[in-house]
Amino acid sequence: MVTTSQKIWMDGQFVNWDEANVHVLTHALHYGFAAFEGIRCYKGSRGSAIFRLNEHVDRLFESAHIMAMNVPYSKKEVADAIIETVRVNQLESCYIRPLLFVGYGGEMGLYPGNNPVRLSIAAWPWGTYLGEDALKHGIRAKLSSFTRHHVNVSMTRAKASGHYINSVLAKCEAKNAGYDEAILLDPEGYVAEGTGENVFIVKRGVIKTTPLTSILEGITRDAIMKLAQERKIPVVEERFTRDAMYVADEVFLTGTAAEVTPVREIDDRTIGEGKRGPMTTILQKAYFDIVKGDDSIHLDWLALV
Repeated sequence: MVTTSQKIWMDGQFVNWDEANVHVLTHALHYGFAAFEGIRCYKGSRGSAIFRLNEHVDRLFESAHIMAMNVPYSKKEVADAIIETVRVNQLESCYIRPLLFVGYGGEMGLYPGNNPVRLSIAAWPWGTYLGEDALKHGIRAKLSSFTRHHVNVSMTRAKASGHYINSVLAKCEAKNAGYDEAILLDPEGYVAEGTGENVFIVKRGVIKTTPLTSILEGITRDAIMKLAQERKIPVVEERFTRDAMYVADEVFLTGTAAEVTPVREIDDRTIGEGKRGPMTTILQKAYFDIVKGDDSIHLDWLALV
């Protein structure tokens, strides 16, 4: 259950949580023509800070540009509104969800026409997406029967709401089969990503992750790659197969919600020693040191609230 906050930012003003409503004929509700971001604010040694706020706002605008949606605000206005949403709700740590969507009024067919483009920003307390225990002990994952989007079917660089039907189907399939998460392959049979996470494998001291051909460009993914390189850990963007995961020394997932989550089992096959591996542990600690304000090198990744 979502833990409610007090206010949601809607089109330039704050409204009460329970009054942040849209018309049933809102275009995006019918056709999924919307873009969103998932952002985290952490309480740390330097106070509450939003992790890589500018990068998230940039990606929201990139998604809108790919989808030919005109954002009725500047990047600074959106970033300021996100910070203010956290402040107004007096949240020390939280998850933040900006949603840019085609609203009600005008066309009701597939063509959005002159329908207004609207923006909402909500923030609420939310713990670890896959569970606190998962960060330490890892999760069980399943290869999905659903295939990730082809680059010319759905433009995969956009974090578009409609794309996530694919993720919902894969997630439900995995959960109903008793697993924690699903991993999807691309149309050519190579590993793509999780339902909401990027995938990394470790083999003989080298980290591999899927290249940006058919996946979302994860902001946590980028952070982890930079942190690995700073620690002289080789990182390669390269396609790999499902059985490469089976025989990897370590597998872990990254994402704003999932943070850095080890995978201990895939398709009933133990990964490595069946627990969080040493490379995952190093990068996980580095990540949390930054978001908690304990790493002075990457203070530019934090926007203080």
